[in-house]
Amino acid sequence: MGSDLRGLAIVIMGVSGSGKSTIGALLARNVCSDFLDADDFHSVENKEKMRNGVPLTDEDRFPWLETISNALTEKISGGKTVVLCCSALQFRYREILRKADPNNGSDSVKFFCLMAPIEVIEGRMKQRESDGNHFMPAALLQSQIDLLEIHEDEGIHVLDATLSPDAIVARIQASLS
Repeated sequence: MGSDLRGLAIVIMGVSGSGKSTIGALLARNVCSDFLDADDFHSVENKEKMRNGVPLTDEDRFPWLETISNALTEKISGGKTVVLCCSALQFRYREILRKADPNNGSDSVKFFCLMAPIEVIEGRMKQRESDGNHFMPAALLQSQIDLLEIHEDEGIHVLDATLSPDAIVARIQASLS
C-alpha cells in the first residue's frame, strides 16, 4: 500500500493522550512510510514549560510548526510517504502544516483526528505520568481541549480513539484507498 501513497503526509492529530504516537507508528509500519513525532521537534524550553504545567503560547508553537512543516515538505517533495503525529489543535496550526504541500493545494496533507471522552484521555495521561513516559502532565489536558477546533469544510476524518489501534489504523487505511 505504501507505493500508492507516495508524496503524501498523513497527520494523526488530537489532544495529548489520544493515542497519536501509537496509531502513527502502527500506521507508518503498515504503509511502509517514514514516521515523525512532533514531540521530537519541541525545543527543550517548550518541553520544560509543559512539564511544569505551563501551556504553550502561539509564540512557542509557530516556530515548532514551521520546522515540522519543512520536514514534511522535504519528505513529500522527495516522493516519500510520511506519517506525522502532531496535536495540530487549531485551524491556523494545520494551515502551517498544509504549507508542506509542494502544490499548495493541501491534497498532499491529510488529517485524522483521534477523539475520546475526557475521562479516557485523562486516565491515559495519568498512567503515562506515573510511568514517567511523557513530559505532558494531565493538568494541561483541559487547555488542549479548549484549543481544539475542527471546521467541517477541512475534510478532517474524526476517529474514535477508544477503538483498538488495529481498528483505527484499518479505518485510516480504508479512507486513504
